[in-house]
Amino acid sequence: MTVPTGLVGPLTPDRSSPVPLWSQVGDDLRRRIRAGEFAPGFPGELTLTEEYEVSRHTIREALRVLRAEGLVVSGRGRTSIVAAPRVRQRLDSLYSLFDSLEAQGIVQDSIVLRLSTTTNATVAAYLELPADADLVVLERVRLADGEPFALDTSWMPADLAAPLLQRDFTHSGLYAELKRAGIVIDAATERVTALAAPRHIAEHLSVPAGSPVFSIERRAASGGRASEWRETFVRGDRFVLESSWDQRSAYVTASTGASP
Repeated sequence: MTVPTGLVGPLTPDRSSPVPLWSQVGDDLRRRIRAGEFAPGFPGELTLTEEYEVSRHTIREALRVLRAEGLVVSGRGRTSIVAAPRVRQRLDSLYSLFDSLEAQGIVQDSIVLRLSTTTNATVAAYLELPADADLVVLERVRLADGEPFALDTSWMPADLAAPLLQRDFTHSGLYAELKRAGIVIDAATERVTALAAPRHIAEHLSVPAGSPVFSIERRAASGGRASEWRETFVRGDRFVLESSWDQRSAYVTASTGASP
């Protein structure tokens, strides 16, 4: 089915095409979702059957596929809605969550919960520092298009990160600010775990307790020195992890449960 450029509204499926009607309807609904046609609200099954001049079974099959793809959300007794876009994050290079959101056209802002000096013996050990070493801690609720997306806490050696105490992080990336201070993050190890959100995490992310989240632990370095320990909780319904590999680079190790 060829879709005319700039078409608004439904495109009736071609019954002479070998492509199943439900597939044609699904393709057209994807187009309309991308165009933002359903911002005011997603139509019900009866409306869609009338718009596309197909059976309710055909609409239900098209919606089943869209739900499986995460484009549409619905539940028993609830009207379908268009799902919020997911952030796609590749894992084969050092990345900045701020840059990833911006690159995908998602407005990234933060609510700064804490930006101060502190001590933390556990984090200091991760950073290969004495237990009583001064640290700079930055804790933020990350917003994607105005909606809570991640709860992010970074600890850094105070002798490196003290200049950040005067910075505004409501719309700024940590690594960009570190670079302005002369610190370039050039290496990192990271561990990603799926878990059910504890209540205090869920409250920050505006999701029910027990909702799926990714827990991301990262230890980053600059010039061989451990420079950041980060703990991030990202909403599972808004985040997709991607990677590329081939047989030559594939390997598997057993997890000991130790931090990265």
